[in-house]
Amino acid sequence: MQQVNSIIQDRNNIYLASKPRYEILDGLRGVAALIIVAFHLFETYSAGPAYQIINHGYLAVDFFFVLSGFVIGYAYDDRWDRMSTWNFIKRRLVRLHPMVIFGCVLGAAVFYLTGCSGFALVDKTSVGMLLLVLFWCFTMIPLPSSMDIRGWGETNPLNGPVWTLQWEYLANLLYALVIRRLPKWGLAICVGLFACMTVMLCLDIDWLGVWGEGRPTAYTVIGGWSTTPDQLLIGATRLLYPFFAGLLLSRLHWLIKVKAGFWWCGLIVAVILIMPRIGGADAAWMNGLYECLAILVVFPLVVCMGAGSTVKGKYSVAICKFFGNVSYPIYITHYPLVYIQISWVTNHPNATLGQNIAVSVGLYLIAIFNAYAAFMLYDKPVRAWLKTKLFKVKAKA
Repeated sequence: MQQVNSIIQDRNNIYLASKPRYEILDGLRGVAALIIVAFHLFETYSAGPAYQIINHGYLAVDFFFVLSGFVIGYAYDDRWDRMSTWNFIKRRLVRLHPMVIFGCVLGAAVFYLTGCSGFALVDKTSVGMLLLVLFWCFTMIPLPSSMDIRGWGETNPLNGPVWTLQWEYLANLLYALVIRRLPKWGLAICVGLFACMTVMLCLDIDWLGVWGEGRPTAYTVIGGWSTTPDQLLIGATRLLYPFFAGLLLSRLHWLIKVKAGFWWCGLIVAVILIMPRIGGADAAWMNGLYECLAILVVFPLVVCMGAGSTVKGKYSVAICKFFGNVSYPIYITHYPLVYIQISWVTNHPNATLGQNIAVSVGLYLIAIFNAYAAFMLYDKPVRAWLKTKLFKVKAKA
């Protein structure tokens, strides 16, 4: 029996390795990730969402969820006859969790450098409490509000963007247990229902009565990083339609071939994320409509175009590959640097424009360098080692 299982495992590993990657989708993830880093750095100087320079950078999260659903469906839908649920979970942990740990450790390492009036709890946090929070964050379980050591109510105060990975993990678990069993028509019904949830969120319709006196970020999808009822609703809504839509697209195999697909798709993603606020105070609903159309229509269309196209040319291939390599590492490691920036700006209110530009540009470049170094020196070798231990995959010479 052990020999039979070994043979099945070997065949599965060969099959997994033989499936071609969608390089353009990897590259587009990098385009969105690089923009969201800039979005967060600009956010420090913003007077609010309506005044943000890279105004819709937060929509990168919704784009990531569409990509995730598509890639999960493409990679695993036809493998369940030779793969167990536990095997799937292990594969996803190997792919995602090493960088989660790296990002949390980085956040803990710079934690005491981020003390300021905006993070009043930092200087009151003991080393023991910091370590307790660090090891808790390793588990990806949302941190209880009683253990918040920063004061922002984040589910991970060491590395804020991990909240999206918590939803990603939940989506992966639901896929393995339930969603993968749904027929196409069942999946399409879910997509339709979740599209209605997206419309209600974007147009600020309080269908569950959790907004209370109203949202400070009305007519946007901003939110999802906390465990309060309103934030849980926002997070679930941001996950469900994009993930299910991406999965349905992969099953329907709706691919659109476009010449120079990487560049056109990258341009579309960049324009959507950089677009200024739509509508003024008297027409805020227009911004909600814009985000609704971006999530429901444009992002799925871009994924279809990216998956159906090929990238050609030495420089285009190299840029696409680099963007793909740093996409996940830079997203999951950049925010501790943003904490440092926020602290520096708060503690230096009289700094000149040139000094602020130098700090922000410097941190942006450090974020890129750190992400690539983490990918090459940590993520790749750790994932390769885990594969040899968990799946008996032979390491490449």
